[in-house]
Amino acid sequence: MVRKVFKARRSQLLSTFGVGSLFPAENNSFMITSIDQWDEKLLTAAPEPRLARSLGVGRLLLPPTGWSKVPVIRFPQVLSCPKCHRLGSMSQLQAGYEDVLCGLCKSNVPLTPSRFVVACEDGHLDDFPYTFWVHGLYPDNSAQHELSLASEGRTSSLADMIIRCSCGRSRSMADAFSPAALREMKCTGRRLWLGKAYRDRTCGKPPRTVQRGASNVWFPAVRSAISIPPYSEFLAKVVGQRASVLSKPEALTQGDWVLEGIVEEFGNRFTIAELKNEVNRQFHGEQGEDLTDEVLRQQEFQALIAGRADQPDTDFVAERMEVPERYLHWIRSIRKVTRLREVRALYGFSRLTPKTEDNPAVKLAAIFPEDNRQSWLPAIETLGEGLFIALDRTQLEEWAASDFATARRNILQRNVNAAAKQRKIDAIQVDIIRVLLHTLAHVLIDQLSLDAGYPASSIRERLYAGEDNAGILLYTASSDSAGSLGGVAALAHPERLAPALDEGLVRLSWCSADPVCIESTGAGADARNLAACHCCVLIPETSCELFNSFLDRGLLFGTPASQDAGFLQWIESNAATSAGSKSDVPDANAAPRKVRQSMWYEIYEDSLELRSLIEELIESEVTPDQWGADIGPSNEWILDLSWPSHTLAVVAQGDETRDEWLADRGWTVLSLENLESRDIAEKVSAQVL
Repeated sequence: MVRKVFKARRSQLLSTFGVGSLFPAENNSFMITSIDQWDEKLLTAAPEPRLARSLGVGRLLLPPTGWSKVPVIRFPQVLSCPKCHRLGSMSQLQAGYEDVLCGLCKSNVPLTPSRFVVACEDGHLDDFPYTFWVHGLYPDNSAQHELSLASEGRTSSLADMIIRCSCGRSRSMADAFSPAALREMKCTGRRLWLGKAYRDRTCGKPPRTVQRGASNVWFPAVRSAISIPPYSEFLAKVVGQRASVLSKPEALTQGDWVLEGIVEEFGNRFTIAELKNEVNRQFHGEQGEDLTDEVLRQQEFQALIAGRADQPDTDFVAERMEVPERYLHWIRSIRKVTRLREVRALYGFSRLTPKTEDNPAVKLAAIFPEDNRQSWLPAIETLGEGLFIALDRTQLEEWAASDFATARRNILQRNVNAAAKQRKIDAIQVDIIRVLLHTLAHVLIDQLSLDAGYPASSIRERLYAGEDNAGILLYTASSDSAGSLGGVAALAHPERLAPALDEGLVRLSWCSADPVCIESTGAGADARNLAACHCCVLIPETSCELFNSFLDRGLLFGTPASQDAGFLQWIESNAATSAGSKSDVPDANAAPRKVRQSMWYEIYEDSLELRSLIEELIESEVTPDQWGADIGPSNEWILDLSWPSHTLAVVAQGDETRDEWLADRGWTVLSLENLESRDIAEKVSAQVL
C-alpha cells in the first residue's frame, strides 16, 4: 500500500474523487478503492433513515477527514519516462512502488502515468493497450517488445505522439479516440477498485479510449434528502448515530442496560421509553412504501408546508411568512428556512455516460464487491438555510393546458424525441410545469446572488413538481466559506422578498441576446432549452439539478408572437378578470387549436394565402425555418417559406426570373399556383424530415 498521504476534502470523496475514480496527486495518479477496504473505525455516522432506506442500506457514514486514510492503488499502471521515453509497467521500468523513478536510464526522473486509458459502458477501466495498438494484435512474445513514447514536437496534436516498438513497428495516437479504433478487441472487464480478482470476463462491450483526467471517466450516482421531522430531531439523531448497535433486535430484548447508558450519556434529556419508541420507529417498524426520490420529495414538500418552529437541537426550522400582497394571486405560501440539513449519498458510478432521468438504463458500477456486500454507503452532510416558495398547483395545471404552454411543450418534446432517436433510447415526457418552476428557480437564484451576498454557485435549487405539489426550495448547503450566513432566509420576509421578486422578474424579462434568445426553438445540450442562454437564466451547473436543461424564459414572460400568454401575464389577466366575464362563444375566425399549439401560429395569422398549406404542414409534423426571407443579388425577392439547409422554398405566386435564379443554385421551388397544399406538404416533408 502507498504510505504517502495526499489530502482531499471530505465532500470530494463523493462528488469528484469517489470510489472508482482517479485521484491526481503531484506526479502520481491513484484509483480510490471500494468501501469494503475502508476502515469503518475512522468513519462517523451521518444519520438520515429516509435516505438510507431508499438506497437499501442500514447506515450512512461520513468519509474520513484530516489525516485519516482512504486506501488507493496506482492507476494507470502503465508509465513513461520523460528522459528515455520508455513505456511500460513499474516492473518493466524497474521502478519502486513508492518512489516511482525510472530504473533503466538511472536519471532519477519521476515516471509519468499514462495519459490514456480505456473504459467501457459497464464501468470497467483498464490501461490503454499500447502493444495491441502498435501491432494490431498481442504478439506471442510480448515481453520482448519494448515500447517507447515520443513526441515529434511539431504540434500538440495526437498525431505527433508516436508509439514505437523495438521490433521496428510504430504508430501515432491520431486515431485512438475514434469509436471504432479498438473494435477488434473486447473489454478486459477489469474492476481494479474492487481488487485484482474481480474481473468481469463476460463483458463483451467495445472499449473506448479516454483521457485519464477527462470528466467522462467517472460520473457519480448521488441521491440526496433533506432532514425533516421527526428525523431531524435530537433523539432521532442520537439513535441514528448509534445505528450499528440499536438496529440489532437484541438491543431491545436483552435488558435495558444499553439503553440506560445512552440515556445517562445525554443527561436524561429523554426517557428509556422514548428511546425505545424511536428505536422501534427507525429500525423495527413496518417498512411501508418504497422510498423513491419522488416519495422523498413529496414528504419534504409536506414538511415545508407544515412548517416548524425553532427548537433546540433540531436540524429543520421552517417559519411561516406572509406572502407579499401583490404576489398573493400566484404564490401559495412562503417559508423562511433558517436551519436545514442535507445528506447526499454515493451509491454507484458510471463511465462514458452519466445516469440521468432521461437515460436511466445506464449501468452503474458497484462500489463494493457482490460477495462482500456492505450495509452502509458513504455520505456527506451539510447545514444551511434557505427560502421556500410554493405555488398553486391548480393554477399551474390550468395554465399548462393553454395553447401557448402546449405549443412550447410540443417544441421541447420534439427536440427531446429527436435526441432520443439519435441515441436509440426512450424519450422522456416533458413536464411543462416543471420547466416553468425550473426557470423561475433560476431567475430567483440570479437575484438572490445579488441581494443575499452569496455567489450563485453557493445557492442550490430543489424542485417539487409532483402530482399534488409545486414548489421551489433555494438553499445554501455548502461546507466552504459561503455556508450559512442567513442572507437567503432573511429574504423570506415580505418587505424584502417583494422588491427582490420585482427586480428579478423585470430584469430577466429581457435578455441582451434578444431577439435571438427569446425566439430560439432549441438551445443547449440536445436543444432542451428554448429561451435560455448565458446572458439570462443559465447558472453554474453546481447549483442546478438538471444541468441547465429544460429552461424557457418565454414560459414566464411570453414571446414576441404571444406577449400576453406567459404565466405571469396569464395569471395577472385571470386575477383582473372576474369569473364569467369572458364570452363562451367561440371566435369563428380563430385559428384551429392545432395551429395555436404549434410554431406556425404567428405565420398563420399574418399569411392568409398560406393557411391551408400551414395546416397540412402541421399534420405532416414539419416545423418552419425561415419566413419572408429576402433573396436575390440585391435582395429584391421574398420567399414566403424556405428551408435553406435543404435548398427548398415554397411561394404563393411564381416569378420566372426568381425561380430560375434559385434553380441555378440548386434550389427546389414549390408554388401554390401549380400544386395543391396537400401535394406541397408531402414534398416538403419528404425533403425536410
